[in-house]
Amino acid sequence: MNRLARRYRALPIRARLAMLVAAAVAFAVAAVSMTCWFLVERKLYELVDKDLQNSSPRAVPYGQAADLLTACPKRPTQATYDSLRAHDTAYAQLIRDDGTSCVSAASAGVLKTDAADRAVIGRDRGQGGILRNGTDTEGNAVRILTVPLVVLTDNGAQAYPGAALMTAVPLKNTDNTLNDLALVLLLVSGVGVIGAGAAGLAVARAGLRPVDKLTEAVEHVARTEDLTIRIPVEDVSEDEVARLSRSFNSMTASLASSRELQQQLIADAGHELRTPLTSLRTNVELLTRSEETGRPLPPEDRKALLASVKAQMTELGALIGDLQELSRSEGQRGERVQVVDLQDTVEAALGRARLRGPELSITAELKPWFVRAEPSALERAIVNVLDNAVKFSPEGGTIDVGLADGVLTVRDHGPGIPEDELPHVFDRFWRSPDARALPGSGLGLAIVARTVREAGGEVVLARAEGGGTVATVRLPGAPTPPPEMP
Repeated sequence: MNRLARRYRALPIRARLAMLVAAAVAFAVAAVSMTCWFLVERKLYELVDKDLQNSSPRAVPYGQAADLLTACPKRPTQATYDSLRAHDTAYAQLIRDDGTSCVSAASAGVLKTDAADRAVIGRDRGQGGILRNGTDTEGNAVRILTVPLVVLTDNGAQAYPGAALMTAVPLKNTDNTLNDLALVLLLVSGVGVIGAGAAGLAVARAGLRPVDKLTEAVEHVARTEDLTIRIPVEDVSEDEVARLSRSFNSMTASLASSRELQQQLIADAGHELRTPLTSLRTNVELLTRSEETGRPLPPEDRKALLASVKAQMTELGALIGDLQELSRSEGQRGERVQVVDLQDTVEAALGRARLRGPELSITAELKPWFVRAEPSALERAIVNVLDNAVKFSPEGGTIDVGLADGVLTVRDHGPGIPEDELPHVFDRFWRSPDARALPGSGLGLAIVARTVREAGGEVVLARAEGGGTVATVRLPGAPTPPPEMP
């Protein structure tokens, strides 16, 4: 059984579908055919039984019955009494309680008797007889009716106490009819099963044609890594294959987009790394040449050179950290999501911002708000927003920070962002032409947008009235701690 199951599972889907359709049709046809055969058999036997009961003699004169039974020998013989002749029946004979039979001269043969026939002897005429299948002494199949022998006396018709009457008709025609019917049903069933299998195979091929196209597309992608391939799908189609095809097209489109973003990220990262690495290499070469030639740099120049190397290393470290943050998968971030006190997070970020801009005046008005997010990522995003405000604020300027009802606003009084540059501020490695001389990797706001989006919120940068820029971060949450996450 296990071997057959393994062989079945090894077959192609269309072959399995064809086999299932053929099996289902075979079961249905077999059930219908057997039901039809049994119904016809029952009807034919009912007709035979009815004919037997209608043609059986109703009564025999008492004297004839007595003379017949007296003349009857111990073994079955042909009787010459026409009183036993059953109309339209081929067999007629009497059976005595000792088992001997008296056969009518008109009978086609001698019927074999059994205990059930002898049990009818002595029954009251109103109790009826029995119907059964049997054979004659030649082995021919017959339908036998055994009833009490009814005789006519001075007191009317009554059952004869010592004998029973057996009449029968051959079942040859009935059996031939049933055999012919079975043959016809078998042929029709076979044709139906074969036709169902062929139709199932054709339907499976037609139904699985989109699956074949999908398989070819998957194999093509696996072989060539070409993610531009698409499977044509009718817009009105909503079946499972169409949904699978649309899902595949969406998957390949997402993979292609992800690959493009990955390639763009690598290209942009290489471009951003080239500048600090080139500057760092130049400074290191100057220090090396100074040592090799024995002509040391002036202390002021050497100090400035080392400060530049340190700044470039810090910039490289920040850039690498930003790249690592962007490269983390959503699953890695989702594992660390928890309830975060946004007010405490903003206060911690404000402390770092004041250290980076000690000459600035940073005012804050914060109200409690609790959100679900990754604590470190959320703090880093808020720090990036504040750093952006510190970077573009003039010396001695003011930064206004507010948190109320889940809306965090950071307003600076710097030059502001031109309208044509606002759509690009959250793009990776994008930097305003005016800010390219300032330190930074161009990834800070991209990290902010990604972190806020993953927390279910949104972030917007806009020009502020009176000059400067206002950053607005909206995060869903509640003013009181929500239930702990499971």
